[in-house]
Amino acid sequence: MKKRFFLILLVFITIFAFRFRSEPIFVAPKNWPKTSYDFKKNPLTPNKILLGRALFYDPILSKNNTISCSSCHSQYTAFTHVDHSLSHGIDDRIGNRNSPALTNLAWHTNFMWDGAVNHLDMQALAPINHPSEMGENIKNVVAKLQHSHLYPDLFYQAFNDSIINGERLLKSISQFMLTLVSSNSKYDSVVRGEGMFTSQEERGYLLFKKNCNTCHTEPLFTNLQFENNGLSVDPFLKDYGRFRVSQNPQDSFKFKVPTLRNIEFSYPYMHDGRFKKISEVLNHYVSQKSKVSNLAKELSEPFVLSPNEKVDLTAFLLALTDKHFLFNPSYSYPREVFFGRANGK
Repeated sequence: MKKRFFLILLVFITIFAFRFRSEPIFVAPKNWPKTSYDFKKNPLTPNKILLGRALFYDPILSKNNTISCSSCHSQYTAFTHVDHSLSHGIDDRIGNRNSPALTNLAWHTNFMWDGAVNHLDMQALAPINHPSEMGENIKNVVAKLQHSHLYPDLFYQAFNDSIINGERLLKSISQFMLTLVSSNSKYDSVVRGEGMFTSQEERGYLLFKKNCNTCHTEPLFTNLQFENNGLSVDPFLKDYGRFRVSQNPQDSFKFKVPTLRNIEFSYPYMHDGRFKKISEVLNHYVSQKSKVSNLAKELSEPFVLSPNEKVDLTAFLLALTDKHFLFNPSYSYPREVFFGRANGK
């Protein structure tokens, strides 16, 4: 009898523990590389993520309250913009680069096209301070948040007090951006054994592995490195890429290799948005490059792709579209925060 009582008690304890166990907020996809971000120094919580999401969509971060992070990083275009080649900021100012897509950032150690930022927690400072983007400074942003009707309560829910400072602001934005994981494209379903490529996609995948995988390495579809891919220099922008940060001549015209995930929606392409179509990108890579000393070695000879092979390769690239990511309500404008609070809820 005693043994039966303890057995029943054990069953109830197991059920209780299972029902109320704490689910991890961030789960890396199976068989992916280890993440680079140190979550121990900024543990994710639902309230901090919600705070970061609100900040991401709020133009209060800009000098004249007109530009938010989402102005250049729209969810429906893989968290970049598609309506112009270069980023637009306050007072209709134009930046000097196309905004990079914000995807799978927990695996990155350098940010921006030239790697000028080396920690995600600091990344938001760059657009906030940039005179042609948000044109603001962190001190003014903190003051505006302190005097808002919304944020003291959001910070209290996130940190158990209403103290608003720059560190908390930036780490909260990081928390939201860390959740932007894209891993549910058709390609991913095939890797998981849940789907199959069409014959055209399969041919394109073989071409991709032969010609592209060294720089656009699976499963992130970037090797996270900086490469010179043979683009001619824009005479107006005169963008020297990674050299601006490192001052190493060998880094001249090197830019961070972008992910190809959701490439169907993340046009225009390249650091300056010069290409509007995937076909233009492929035409660039099959053309002869100038013989510069630091050209990526994989591009020393032009790719040889027939018209049909270009179509096949494009078909595979379209299989990298992740509509779960593009339309996930957890990443969208937080109406429940802005409209709910405005109505006193």
